[in-house]
Amino acid sequence: MKKIEIYTVHYCPYCKKALAFLREHNIEFKEIDISENENEMRKKLGEMYNIPGTVTVPQIIVDGKRLGGCDDMLANPDVVLN
Repeated sequence: MKKIEIYTVHYCPYCKKALAFLREHNIEFKEIDISENENEMRKKLGEMYNIPGTVTVPQIIVDGKRLGGCDDMLANPDVVLN
């Protein structure tokens, strides 16, 4: 089973869309809501996953590797489905 983590903020429509996709497909995941320390956590995510520029949410991590955001997951659903 793949280990999926998704970094979110509570007001983000793309986060909600990504979470809905994962739930609709009964995929186990761990949600990490960074809303309380958003600026600090965005910086930390950039450092952890070598993300250049502004770090957007959601950030989806599959087996320790960064997949990207909601659009990346929806363009490559097999990464999380299989």
